[in-house]
Amino acid sequence: MAIKLEKMSETPNVALVTIDRPEKANSLNPEHIYELASVWKELASDREVRCVVLTGSGERVFCAGMDMRETVPAARRLVEGKTLDPKTFEGLKNVSIALLAGFDLKKPLICAINGHARAGGFDLMLSSELRVSVPEATFALEEVALGLYPTGNATVLLPRQIGWANAHEILLTAKPFSAERALEIGLINRLAVREKLLDSAFALATAISQNGPLAVRETRFGVRELLGMDLKSAYKRQEEIGRPLRASQDAKEGQLSFLENRQPVFKGL
Repeated sequence: MAIKLEKMSETPNVALVTIDRPEKANSLNPEHIYELASVWKELASDREVRCVVLTGSGERVFCAGMDMRETVPAARRLVEGKTLDPKTFEGLKNVSIALLAGFDLKKPLICAINGHARAGGFDLMLSSELRVSVPEATFALEEVALGLYPTGNATVLLPRQIGWANAHEILLTAKPFSAERALEIGLINRLAVREKLLDSAFALATAISQNGPLAVRETRFGVRELLGMDLKSAYKRQEEIGRPLRASQDAKEGQLSFLENRQPVFKGL
């Protein structure tokens, strides 16, 4: 399988997903689209996993998006009403889920960007909450250069994440830019040398997974919901989200552990 899901014993609450197709720039053909979508569905329902790290295999590309040599002909056959084999059909049906475009993973995602992030790879990165990149990575959304509309996460999420002017420069010029520039405009959190990339991503994931799982889940949910609200509605809604947590067992444990000067033992209750 080109999509690997691992759970390490030393970090039981953190899962690692690797796109393992370096000979094809970690691009996704219909079969791998289906595999990745299946992994996201599995992780979304896994109560033990509190945070997910996504990376690519090799030292050149994080993910180049769709494998155009396979997905484009298949999509054309579908549009023309021609028969597709079941795996190809299911793959094309699951593109949005694979790119996390409108599909909620229900837990934080951290991208460990090991190389170039292009097209659908860029979309996957946009779906994540935190991003660590090697300095030599480059980033680009090249759809308009191909006469296409970027239908993944780009036009929906990018202007919300880095602002109007920078988002339009990326979307409309289709020009690649460096990891240093990505850091400058707030597209990524930090740079890490290749040898420390996964360590840096897992340090963030471990810090998240050690916090109250209910609080992490609802805080992540709240940010996404409140972003599109006016201020009055947002303040009202955040109180509605936060109030039940104050009565949770995890909140009581967190306060007690603070008073007793010890690490809390959260149970997600």
